Amino acid sequence: MKEFDVIALKDAIALAVEKAVPKHEYEVVMLNEAHGRVLAEDVTACKNLPSFNNSAMDGFAYKHTDGGKTLHIAGRIFAGDVPKPVLKEGECYKIMTGAQLPSDVDTVVPIEMCSDVSDTTVTIPEGVAKGANFRKKGEEVRAGDIVLTKGTVLRAGQIALLAAQGIVAVKVMAKPRIAVIATGNEIKEPWVCASEDEIYNANAFGIGALLKEFGFDSTYIGAIPDDLEATVAFIAKLKSYDVILTTGGISQGDADFLYDAFVRNGLKSFFHGINLKPGRAVMMGEMESTFVMAMPGNPLTTMLTVHALCIPVLYAISGANACYHNAVYARFSQDLKLRGGRTNMVIGTLENGSFSPTRNNKIGSGMLTPLCESNAVAFFGESIDHLKEGSLVKVIRFADESRAFENHTLNEHL
Repeated sequence: MKEFDVIALKDAIALAVEKAVPKHEYEVVMLNEAHGRVLAEDVTACKNLPSFNNSAMDGFAYKHTDGGKTLHIAGRIFAGDVPKPVLKEGECYKIMTGAQLPSDVDTVVPIEMCSDVSDTTVTIPEGVAKGANFRKKGEEVRAGDIVLTKGTVLRAGQIALLAAQGIVAVKVMAKPRIAVIATGNEIKEPWVCASEDEIYNANAFGIGALLKEFGFDSTYIGAIPDDLEATVAFIAKLKSYDVILTTGGISQGDADFLYDAFVRNGLKSFFHGINLKPGRAVMMGEMESTFVMAMPGNPLTTMLTVHALCIPVLYAISGANACYHNAVYARFSQDLKLRGGRTNMVIGTLENGSFSPTRNNKIGSGMLTPLCESNAVAFFGESIDHLKEGSLVKVIRFADESRAFENHTLNEHL
C-alpha cells in the first residue's frame, strides 16, 4: 500500500491556486451572455455617469439663495427633457427624478419638505444644504476612467454598468475545457439497470451540476474500469483538456490505480492527501498543460471537496482576480465536539444569521441526502475541537447567485 504525506487544507488550496495558470484564450460575447464570465481586458468609460447634471428627487430645483422663500414655478422638467435656463428672480422649476438640471439652479428639495404647494407657487424650506439632491455630471464615473479591470467576474452590477456605457459585447476569458471522469467497476450510469451489487454514477452528474452553478461547463467522458493499463490509455486521450476532474480511485487501496496512471502520463503532483475530514484522499497536479484534480469517491465528500478546492482553482485558471469563496459570519446554533488535529468541514443550514449543523454532524461521507438538507458549509481548523452555542463562525454558502469572490486565501476562514 502506498503512503503519501498529507498537507493542511489551507496550504493545499493556496498551493493549487498559485499553480493554476490562467488561460490566454479569449472570446467576445454579447452582454446578455456575459453573466459569470471573466473580463479579458480593462473596460474604459466612454461616457460620463451621470452624463448630465440631474435631480435625485421629485421636487423643486432652485438657487440656494432662495431658500425659505415662496417661489413661482416657472416650468416643469421631466426625464428626457433638455431644459434651457429661463429662471427670473423668485422662480424655480418643478423637476422629476433623473431629469436634467439647467445651469441656473444649484439645489433640489423634495416635494414633501415643501409647504404651500400649488400649481403655480411653492414655499421652499430653510436649512437645505447647497447642492442637495443635485447629481453632478461625471460624479460617479468620468469618461476615460477604468470602470472594470481585467479579471473581474461579471455579475448583475457589472453588467448593468457596462450597459450604462452603451457596451453590448465584451471580451472575456475562454472557459476552461473540463473533462469529468469517474472510476470503478461497480459504477453504472443512471440509464443502465444496476443490480444490488452495483451503484449508480451520482458523482459525475453531481459534479457537472455543481460546476454549472458557478458558470463552468464540463464534459462527462465516462467511467474508467479498475485496471491500470486501461486507465493509462484512457487518460492519455484527455490531454487536450485544460482540466481533468476525477472522482474515486485516488486513495491507497489495491484497486486505486488512478495516481499511477497519471504519473505514467507525466503527472507532477502538487500534493496527494489533505488533513481534512471528510476529504483526505485528494490529489492535484499538472500533466503537461493540463491541471489534474482528483477527488475522493464517496459522494458527499466528492461534492464538498469540489466546492472547497476545485471552484477556486477553476476561477484562477479562468483569470479571475478574486477566486476564493466569500464567507459570512453566523452564530453557531449548538455545542458541538469535533476531532481536533485536522480541518473539519461541517455542513448545515444558514438561516437568519444562525448556522445549524445538519443532523448534529452525524453524517457519513458516502451519503447524499445530507447535502439536500444543507445550504452552507463551515471550516474549522486543526486546533478546534469544540464549538460552543453562540460562537461566531465563518460560513460559506453552497449556491448564491449574488455571491462575491474574495482575493484572500482560505487561511482567513480557518
